[in-house]
Amino acid sequence: MRNKIYFLAVLLFCTMQMDAQLFINKAVIEYEVKVNIQKTMGNDTWAEMLKENMPQFKTGYFQFTFADNKSVYKFDHWGDKKVPEWLRRNDEENVWYFDHNSGKFNMQKMVYGSSFNVEDSIPAIEWRLTNENRVIAGFNCRKAVGKIMDSVYVFAFYTDEIMISGGPCSINGLPGMILGLTIPRLYASWIATKVTVNDVNTSIIKPVTAKKYYSNSALQNVLKERTKEWINGDDPDSKKWIDQLYWNTLL
Repeated sequence: MRNKIYFLAVLLFCTMQMDAQLFINKAVIEYEVKVNIQKTMGNDTWAEMLKENMPQFKTGYFQFTFADNKSVYKFDHWGDKKVPEWLRRNDEENVWYFDHNSGKFNMQKMVYGSSFNVEDSIPAIEWRLTNENRVIAGFNCRKAVGKIMDSVYVFAFYTDEIMISGGPCSINGLPGMILGLTIPRLYASWIATKVTVNDVNTSIIKPVTAKKYYSNSALQNVLKERTKEWINGDDPDSKKWIDQLYWNTLL
């Protein structure tokens, strides 16, 4: 009799765990996003002067809101340290909208005062799963390694306990939700700090409307054309800075 009760208790527990997992069909995920802004600036004289008057890191908080296999990801608030306005403006205006049912995404990106709106198919990322695991925001996560824009490696931790195949910015394509992300070449990291499943405002999950939209490839061509004269052959930092601008805009 005792064994039967024990078996039923275990079965009930497992059923509750499965139900809890299946019930996460909408939520708000908060991410702490940290960027080493001093490393992104290079080492020339102008950059070194600017570094004296700014923090090493800029830390912002973004929210990923999802329901019905659709999501929107955008800025929420800054951390304690003051960040210069010219380093804040783009983050505050950028928006990513994904519709995994149709396989389409919509993105608004600010680049030094210019707004670019993109509509295209969700970009595919080739992932390699590893056996490394960690717990993030109370969820068991598995590590995966991917590559974007031909040469930029991304390191992600995802959980299959949240069923949408999403993540911060345009990073997606794993069998679950990305709760941790690092992109070393951008000196940036994303870590989920909390997942809220109650009182989700689903009305904000919508694409950004604009008069003109670019495809991903068209935006790449515009960026290359506008920055081709910015590279200084005598300054190795200029190529590095342009690359980071390019990757950040397309991310």
